[in-house]
Amino acid sequence: MSTEHQQYSTENQLDRIKEYAARRNMEIIEVFTDAGKSGLNVKGRESLQRMIATVEAGNAAFKCILAYDVSRWGRFQDADESGYYEYICKRAGINVHYCAEQFENDGSPTSNIIKSVKRSMAGEYSRELSSKVFQGACRLIQLGFKQGGSAGYGLRRMLIDQAGQAKGTLKVGEHKSLQTDRVVLVPGPEEEQVIVREIYSLFLDQGKSEREIADLLNARQILTDFGRPWTRGTVQQILSNEKYIGNNIYHRTSFKLKKKHVENPPEMWIRNDGAFPPIVEPELFTRAQELILAHARRFTNEEMLQRLKELWSNHGRVSGVLIDEQEEMPSSAVFRHRFGSLVRAYELIGYSPRTNYAFLAVNRNLRERHPAIVQDVITRLSGLGVKVDRDPDTELLILDHELTVSLVLSRCLRTETGIRRWLLRFDESLCPDLTIAVRMDETNEAIKDYYLLPALDRIQPRVRLFENNHAALDSYRFEDLEFFFQMAERIAVEAAA
Repeated sequence: MSTEHQQYSTENQLDRIKEYAARRNMEIIEVFTDAGKSGLNVKGRESLQRMIATVEAGNAAFKCILAYDVSRWGRFQDADESGYYEYICKRAGINVHYCAEQFENDGSPTSNIIKSVKRSMAGEYSRELSSKVFQGACRLIQLGFKQGGSAGYGLRRMLIDQAGQAKGTLKVGEHKSLQTDRVVLVPGPEEEQVIVREIYSLFLDQGKSEREIADLLNARQILTDFGRPWTRGTVQQILSNEKYIGNNIYHRTSFKLKKKHVENPPEMWIRNDGAFPPIVEPELFTRAQELILAHARRFTNEEMLQRLKELWSNHGRVSGVLIDEQEEMPSSAVFRHRFGSLVRAYELIGYSPRTNYAFLAVNRNLRERHPAIVQDVITRLSGLGVKVDRDPDTELLILDHELTVSLVLSRCLRTETGIRRWLLRFDESLCPDLTIAVRMDETNEAIKDYYLLPALDRIQPRVRLFENNHAALDSYRFEDLEFFFQMAERIAVEAAA
């Protein structure tokens, strides 16, 4: 189980298992428990790994394994994984019993079908929960609340209650205790704010480098918010992090469902500018970014790439944090500005990061195709006699001064298990009457189908689609846009009657 707040704690599960064992005259001789661990994978679940290792080695002193239910193996995204662990036990002659299930795990076709469904349901539960948590976090960011992470030097995390009243600042390592409480960033002690402003002054007015500033602070025995000496990277963070001008940014990286860390492009970031009181003037922050870029102009593209290649050779890897820690090297922000992205710079030196960033190229291609697809729709509507205006700010299509339509493209994603899925994102601030979601095929080159989603029926700002969806979603699915064009075409009232 993942937290002590869950309905079925390990103690409750063990009570049910003991009752099951007593009814069947079984003696429990060993208990394997992984409390407070995620069930998305086996990493960190030492007891489960130890149990499987004991079974595979043939050293098991037990004849059966009692589990609370099917999902206790884990809520794996590949439903076959939990079946694999059960098969290891059965192959060793050890039967698995599910104490809280309503079926007997006897190997019959019925039990196998039920187990397969429940394994898939366990994985789907995690997917749905992940989506809900992410949507909730995005909503809280847009309301101005901070979502995890340290405050940073010169800032503090302020705990506020449900009514918005301040309850006190949280120290490093402290967390809120009530679900209804929220956290916002506030300026820290005045002496730390002075240091932050001094860093900007040293950098902008006196021309000090990040390394020189770090040396000056260390010479004065000033420590960071974690009680450590200053480095080039920690100074760089203060000069480049938007939270010092009050901006709240979320989703720069992703680590959903315990998969690989992904560095998201800026267009996927969730932002709320001006969410917190700034301790640095925005003009100073902008000047600092310009100066950081200006400092790197003395490097040619070839020199920057050569230094990046040397960094890779020396450390065996490359990352934005590692780049920022180097003395005689432009910052990661400069690489992004010069080459468009860190990924592009990596490609130019032949470095392949562990994370697959191919989706960036796909997104770029879809952005380039979007205007042409929209223009095709406009041309077809105009041919039907529909007057189409396009809002230059929102890009919404306005049909006959009445109906507003938004057209979005959704790329096809393939999971590690081979499942294809699509994520639809809607800008709630636009509130179009109808959203045309264009779903791309698995090559992301051709259009697979369309979803016509009216505003009245759309509940969530993000909708995840799979190859086959429930009827409530697929009722809006169309192979082409003929239905939309028929709906948009004006006809006389008499003809409609």
